[in-house]
Amino acid sequence: YAFRGHIAVLVDQDTASDGEAFAEGIKRLGLGKVIGTRTWGGEIWLSASNVLVDQGIATAAEFGVFGPEGIWLIEGHGVEPDIVVDNLPHATFAGKDAQLEAALRYLQEKIEKEPVPPIKPPGYPDKALR
Repeated sequence: YAFRGHIAVLVDQDTASDGEAFAEGIKRLGLGKVIGTRTWGGEIWLSASNVLVDQGIATAAEFGVFGPEGIWLIEGHGVEPDIVVDNLPHATFAGKDAQLEAALRYLQEKIEKEPVPPIKPPGYPDKALR
């Protein structure tokens, strides 16, 4: 069966490309919360159709991403988190991770309010040759 628990995705200014697409998908599909700071803002897919004479490939930014409401997503702006938490430099140097702590708090509260009980697996089938 598929995972049915609660999800938190951590992002920051260094989250880019497919990481941004993943975070945007989690938000749009309502699968979990995105926590951290706005992402980098570089989500144009690359083409692989530029084959060189030596059979190598030169990629070029080609495919932007847009939503069903007809607006361009991510490129040039990034993904805004649901819960904004910044890792401050001095605290990070001291070993603190405010984003991770916020995600753990969010998940602990969510699990307490909306527990997801484990699914009991079915009994093993009898495949004995008789």
